[in-house]
Amino acid sequence: MPDCSVVAKSWSELTTTELYAFLKLRTDVFFVEQRIDEEELDDRDQEPRTLHFFTADDHGIAAYARVLVDAEPSHRDARHIVGRVVVRHDRRGEGLAKTLVAAALDAVGPVPVVLHAQHYVASLYAGFGFEAEGDIYLEAGMPHVTMYRAALG
Repeated sequence: MPDCSVVAKSWSELTTTELYAFLKLRTDVFFVEQRIDEEELDDRDQEPRTLHFFTADDHGIAAYARVLVDAEPSHRDARHIVGRVVVRHDRRGEGLAKTLVAAALDAVGPVPVVLHAQHYVASLYAGFGFEAEGDIYLEAGMPHVTMYRAALG
């Protein structure tokens, strides 16, 4: 089985090769495959507190996720937002998204966390203690649901 080691870096730690590779993966999946027509580069990647999580193999970045930190809670008491979880087509079904989410949650600790899940993968996040809140809504033309995990402990 290919390596599934997770790398976590802040913006200032990323190499240009890593940055290009995860932006290409996000573009390939979100724009080309899923045909999302909303802004991908939202200026949040380069914020000092944003953490980028990824796994790589001989073909480049295999999976990616990021954690944003808002100054004020964006949902209930959650200031941390997991997002942009994406897995390259040829590596899907190996548990890479689960591995990245686990690493992201370990990094942020027991604090409240929110995410906006594509509805069809909400069960992935439920496995980490996230609960769906509110109705299903369209974001970027796809059904999403807001999911919240309360502070642990």
